[in-house]
Amino acid sequence: MPARERSFDWRVPAIWAVLLTMSAFVHAYVEVANHARGGQPVGFGRALIIEACSHLVVAALLPALYWMHRRWPVGSQPRNLLIHALGVVPFSIAHTVGMAALRFVWFSGIAGEAYAFPLTVDRLTYEFAKDIFSYGLLSAGTVALGLLLRRAPPPVEVAAAPSGPLPERFAVRKRGGAEILVEVADIDWIEAAGNYAILHVGGETFEIRSSLTKLEGELDPKRFVRVHKSHVVNIARVAEVTPWVSGDWRIRLQDGAEVNLSRRYRQRFEALAPVRS
Repeated sequence: MPARERSFDWRVPAIWAVLLTMSAFVHAYVEVANHARGGQPVGFGRALIIEACSHLVVAALLPALYWMHRRWPVGSQPRNLLIHALGVVPFSIAHTVGMAALRFVWFSGIAGEAYAFPLTVDRLTYEFAKDIFSYGLLSAGTVALGLLLRRAPPPVEVAAAPSGPLPERFAVRKRGGAEILVEVADIDWIEAAGNYAILHVGGETFEIRSSLTKLEGELDPKRFVRVHKSHVVNIARVAEVTPWVSGDWRIRLQDGAEVNLSRRYRQRFEALAPVRS
């Protein structure tokens, strides 16, 4: 398992997929109604394709929007509001150019119909005015969704409390099959790997045949803490903790590795090292 593997909450893209799909259908219906009132009827299928192209580009831009909110949280500093206000410009340009390209590919390249989307100043200004609202709505959804998903964390798997003296060293296997003894105090962090656990010690890795939960129960709970379903860290080796996505945080260790601090385990981590937002 790579050191930089990230925890991913599939509820986030699933919720956005549902919201954007509903939005595309609603916008298509409104587009059909507007054209009918203007005396220029358009089929629902064509309107849906037009809106689908726009919404697909928005979906592609969502990771960048999440990165913006991780890097410059709206509520942390007043200057971050200005940064997000300026961010509407590249967002609008990417959205407009992207949906124009998708519509051209569909109508001209696939459907064989004539389609024109002139990227004039007037058209860019019109799209920019709409994208100001879209950026604000997407930003509000990003923040609200993060808060909502943080409110009800799933139950945490708890390791059994040590019933005897804690081991001071482990017999581990090096590549090639040789076994050596590793001092527990020298372990930087541990990751799960099927029926094995991988110990990261001073830039080296060693295998030990044990589940992560069982191994966690053999470690000093004042020194080692579970931060993710697949990771345990030595609290003394933590160099930095920064916000990530959906309520998770990102831990950078002294050896340069990065692992997630899942919101499921944040309370346990903060009992040893409080995180200041």
